Amino acid sequence: MNAAYLYSLITVVLLGLIAYAGAEAAGLEVLFGVIIPYLALIVFLIGFANKILDWTKSPVPFRIPTTLGQQKSLPWIKQNKFDSPYTTGQVVIRMALEILLFRSLFKNLRTGFGKDGQKITYKWVVWLWLFALMFHYSFLVVVIRHLRFFAEPVPFFVTMIERVDGMLQIMLPNLFISGVVLLAGASLLLLRRVLLPKLVYISRPADYFPLFLIIGIAVTGLMMRYISKVDVIRVKELTMGLATFQPSIPEGSISGLFYVHLFFVSLLVAYIPFSKLMHMGGVFLSPTRNLANNSRAKRHVNPWNYPVKTHTYEEYEDDFRDKMKEAGLPVEKE
Repeated sequence: MNAAYLYSLITVVLLGLIAYAGAEAAGLEVLFGVIIPYLALIVFLIGFANKILDWTKSPVPFRIPTTLGQQKSLPWIKQNKFDSPYTTGQVVIRMALEILLFRSLFKNLRTGFGKDGQKITYKWVVWLWLFALMFHYSFLVVVIRHLRFFAEPVPFFVTMIERVDGMLQIMLPNLFISGVVLLAGASLLLLRRVLLPKLVYISRPADYFPLFLIIGIAVTGLMMRYISKVDVIRVKELTMGLATFQPSIPEGSISGLFYVHLFFVSLLVAYIPFSKLMHMGGVFLSPTRNLANNSRAKRHVNPWNYPVKTHTYEEYEDDFRDKMKEAGLPVEKE
């Protein structure tokens, strides 16, 4: 059994305890409320930019788009425009479907054998697509909602999204759907890695760590809203100070749970450039997605190729025309 997830779980729990003890007992509010968030943002910006610049410098000499349909060919053969794009416009649509709707995950198939044990069968598996959609869009809504802590006045679209997100008025304060869905989506993705043998085999602590961090962020956020209340006015005073680069710890105490929440967020932000979470930027630069499949219509020459002296057919025929005629072979020039 792969117990790699235990290392990540223990690490996240210990980090949370350190943040809680540091803020509640050791008086390190400045460290966890100001210094670490700024350091995390600096690490994220530098790391993200460096990774993107490094990818943009990587040459792509070949057309290697991943295709799932018929390439543009003869006029009477129907092309699959979005699974095998030919024009830039078709590539843009394909990328939009991939980024916004995770289209490739929607087409996920599981292979197996039929009842006779010999015939290969394919089964459509939609669960991963649903989990991913739940997780990413709820995360996006949570991030947008939290913009109210960094802006005054609060942007209209933030208020609008909050109203839609909190339309289930089944408790006080209103239940935000996105928070619950985020926790459920992250938990399902984690269970998938813990319970499925094939994924357990290939998973490492680095695969579990961000999931546990996100679950920790969701749990502490829900606890602050519905169980252990925090002073929202002091929280906004702190976050507005961070946003305007005039950081200060507000008078009075903010719950240690808030500093655990903020510490987890800072860790996740700083961790992004060094993890698989960089797919949030890398998806735009993936040559398997952002290239048109037009190899039949256009010749793509590898710029790394050394100059090679070629011998064209015309030159070949000039050299051997007499012998070709003697052998009865057709020639283009008499």
